[in-house]
Amino acid sequence: MTSTPLPIVRDLLPAIEAACREAGQIALDLFRPGAKTAAKTWSKAGGSPVTEADIGVDTFLNVRLSALLPDAAWLSEETADDTIRLSRRFVWVVDPIDGTRAFMAGSPDWAVCVALLDEGRPVLGVVHAPAGATTYTAISGGGATSNGKPIQTTGLTSLTGARVAGPKPMLDALARHENFIAADKIPSLALRLTRIADGTIDAGLVSPDARDWDLAAADLVLAEAGGQVVTAEGEPLSYNREVPVHGMLMASGNSLAAPLAEALRRLRETQPQRS
Repeated sequence: MTSTPLPIVRDLLPAIEAACREAGQIALDLFRPGAKTAAKTWSKAGGSPVTEADIGVDTFLNVRLSALLPDAAWLSEETADDTIRLSRRFVWVVDPIDGTRAFMAGSPDWAVCVALLDEGRPVLGVVHAPAGATTYTAISGGGATSNGKPIQTTGLTSLTGARVAGPKPMLDALARHENFIAADKIPSLALRLTRIADGTIDAGLVSPDARDWDLAAADLVLAEAGGQVVTAEGEPLSYNREVPVHGMLMASGNSLAAPLAEALRRLRETQPQRS
């Protein structure tokens, strides 16, 4: 794998963070805290919701990021896929609003996510949560921050007493074998991962069908904060594949990764795998 020289990535970060903040303001102008949003809403193929905020942010970021690095291809939840990305070294991976349902319901747990891939691996990531006034950033080899301050995962080495977030059916199944604390629901997958990165929670579970845009930026933030998100088999994630969809995943600080993997291994052995 060829890595982007760190100075190039560092030079891009301020402009990308600024673009995410501007994009976040576009969405924030349509957000109604504590009540259903006034943004226009419709359903995509498959039934997932999309709002005018999703489309507005996506359009804005496409223009702004493409100008910053014209050679990079584009992969976004709200843009028709162009397979030219499979032949490009650099790819922007964007989720204009990760947690659209939370946005629609007036919950602050949604985020604007931008990652830059280099040969299929994220080398720069920004997860900006406008309603929570929090911006997570990371560059490969350069650490991770929240609102400019360095962050790191907790040093837990056991699931006993650990705060774990994830889909309720997965947590309920795990609770039959482990004595952990179920964290409050975090609708945005990216924020679930970044809150492991900043130590708010200790671990997270991810049901199958997450996409590159849900994960790439937060994956790097977590990795640079001393954690990891991996497949059920313990393998790192591979991005920019022909079908950018992932199976079941687990995330935690590095010191908790082995106990979490062992717990899930035992769980899979004792019950049928959920589809």
